[in-house]
Amino acid sequence: MVLAYDAEDTISSNHLCQPNINNCDNYQANNPPLVQQTPHAHRCGRYLEATRDVPAGMEFSPIGGIMVQVLRLVDSVRKCLYIVGTALLVLVAASNTITWHLQRFWGASGDFWQRKWENIYNLFGGDHFSLGVIGTTVYGMMVFWFANLFLLILDMTGKPATLLRYKVQPDKNVPVPRDQLWRAIRLVVFNQTVVGIPVAAAVYYIMKMRGCSMLPADLPTFHWALFELIVFVLVEEIGFYYSHRLMHHPKIYKYIHKRHHEWTAPIGIVSIYAHPVEHVLSNLIPPALGPILMGAHLANAWLWFGLALLSTTVAHCGYHFPFLPSPEAHDYHHLKFNQNYGVLGVLDRLHGTDNMFRASKAYERHFLLLGFTPMLQQFPDAPSKSKSE
Repeated sequence: MVLAYDAEDTISSNHLCQPNINNCDNYQANNPPLVQQTPHAHRCGRYLEATRDVPAGMEFSPIGGIMVQVLRLVDSVRKCLYIVGTALLVLVAASNTITWHLQRFWGASGDFWQRKWENIYNLFGGDHFSLGVIGTTVYGMMVFWFANLFLLILDMTGKPATLLRYKVQPDKNVPVPRDQLWRAIRLVVFNQTVVGIPVAAAVYYIMKMRGCSMLPADLPTFHWALFELIVFVLVEEIGFYYSHRLMHHPKIYKYIHKRHHEWTAPIGIVSIYAHPVEHVLSNLIPPALGPILMGAHLANAWLWFGLALLSTTVAHCGYHFPFLPSPEAHDYHHLKFNQNYGVLGVLDRLHGTDNMFRASKAYERHFLLLGFTPMLQQFPDAPSKSKSE
């Protein structure tokens, strides 16, 4: 059974998803436990994971609260180390034999990538402002619409039908309502142009002050480019998590973020279907902070912006395709509203804003699909009980 939540009621009652402990009994009466309760977490089922190692009776005391936060911090750091550690292992491996091959295509004078960047640089006549503002805008739009064109055809026609097996919410948006879709497309194009170009200009001047280069001769080495990408990912996680969570504040949500949550079953283009204020604060600034902080070359910033656009498209696409990152976490956010605010899930673990998700079927499906059997077949939803039962 799929429970329908009204977003405003959800966030108002939880106030940034922080529970009122005095109302836990009411919460439990209206919301059956998500998992089997234990003596260590007998009052609020959604906090079972965070309090599993806290002595009975202490979970809501000052000391118990500190212990819960410490446990979440440890779990969050462990998750962060796993993500960063994996990337660093690749970096270390690349410093040996792999590096020799990769550097033939990266950063060295006269190689493939430098020639390509020189072509782009010359296309704009060496005009840094045009390259940094217009070039960045056009590049972002090309990546976004290239990634979403196939998804739009699939959502509008339902063909090829075999791919519909991979829908996360199979009973939604088949096909997508045309009026709702065109309304989304109009706002997306508005955000990319009317909103995006002034922000791109502001970012250009800030990057110029930071000493960011655009010259083909200054392209970074493979090692440095990879290191910067790791930093970009972590900086975006911080910027997006807290700006996104701010958007869910009861005094802000209904005026700004509610528009994005019109889609409880999102599709790819919904990734930047947002109020212009939200688009700036959550979609544009967090990805730009990393390149600004690192004083990155524009080419590496473009690489990062492209990856970020592809990532958010996959997160919103509504399909758990084989060999692509799992969209289950963010799809669950659109379904339930008060879970999974971040990109990586690191800060969600730290702040406990993924407890409901971790107790759900969606969490069991939240991994890279390496075969062709759809997740819903491998981990089907529990059959809903009839009213007579």
